[in-house]
Amino acid sequence: MFNTLPAAPPDSILGLTDAWKNDPNPLKVNLGVGVFKDDAGNTPILASVKAAEALILQSATTKSYMPISGAPEYGTCVQEMVFGAGHEVVKSGRARTAHTPGGTAALRVGADFLKKALPGATVWMSSPTWANHKGVFAAAGFGSADYPYYDAVGKGLDFTRMRETLEAIPAGDIVLLHACCHNPSGVDLDAAQWEIVAEIAARRGWLPFLDFAYQGYGDGLAEDRAGVLALAAKCPEFMIASSFSKNFGLYQDRTGALTLVAESSAVAASAFSNVEIAIRVNYSNPPAHGGLIVKTILTDTALHQQWVNELDGMRNHIAAIRTRFVTALADHGVPGDYSFISRQKGMFSFSGLSDAQVKFLKENKSIYIVGGGRINVAGITSRNMEYLCTSIKEAMEIR
Repeated sequence: MFNTLPAAPPDSILGLTDAWKNDPNPLKVNLGVGVFKDDAGNTPILASVKAAEALILQSATTKSYMPISGAPEYGTCVQEMVFGAGHEVVKSGRARTAHTPGGTAALRVGADFLKKALPGATVWMSSPTWANHKGVFAAAGFGSADYPYYDAVGKGLDFTRMRETLEAIPAGDIVLLHACCHNPSGVDLDAAQWEIVAEIAARRGWLPFLDFAYQGYGDGLAEDRAGVLALAAKCPEFMIASSFSKNFGLYQDRTGALTLVAESSAVAASAFSNVEIAIRVNYSNPPAHGGLIVKTILTDTALHQQWVNELDGMRNHIAAIRTRFVTALADHGVPGDYSFISRQKGMFSFSGLSDAQVKFLKENKSIYIVGGGRINVAGITSRNMEYLCTSIKEAMEIR
């Protein structure tokens, strides 16, 4: 029976990494997959993570199953990280958090839960959005629509058109929002714009679903929760999918969280029981290791400060690379104004490269970039900067 299925195309992002790994060119550059790299091109294990793992190894007494939604202490730590310690949503019990295998599982469990709660809803996503968003919600049975977001001409946020569309979205639909470090554009809402979005959501009655994959990579742990706090102040219900792949460097440990916020503690408990059913039929309960690392770091004062310092270092490194890349492009005579790259936040940037130029760079220079020109700025190093800029200058001759 299986021979009736045609071969599926490779993943638009992870498939690039496979091709890059098999490329024999010693100058090859991978600007596709979203992983942090230091200036040596390595994705290091954080020292705070190493220390937490040592403590876990010393104290471990069992390999028994975790609860369906993970350890309660993990949920408490995540809520304090997402909302801030002492926030009303946390103190009132209006939030419930599940430990999930990465941010993708948080999105999928949330989608399965929402399909039960809002079976006729449409999921609205930014144009553009992360390549996997539509697939995750389609797999849960949702149809989707787009709201305007990125201004390709001005290389910024098209908030006027975004706002107009959000005003027209029907009550009961779902709006997927990037909390910070928008993937793929690197263009974020400011605090005032978040207040406007939250007011529209509360008045129009659609449900916000925040993808919070990069907390701490934008302006800081506290600063990056501006959208969360705006929604918490105005909206009785919303959901948050968190990922700890980037800010804790736990890529292969697949650690994330799904947080549900309801109008009361009682409603949150009732709704969350349905989240647990969605978890049970997907993966039964979460893997322990990554969650134990996060919990250990967030509950140990010294490790917490060490982790914050390391997170600040990663964020500052990416910001410095952005500035150096803009300067290097100009120094190498690449036509155009690329100053917008230094204003963007997080790992990603729309470079302005066309699909034809992306294809040229892959086939002729072994430089791997996602279709549409999205680049992972964290993949740029001192070692590949010159080769990258000279190659882009050559690619710009293609129209």
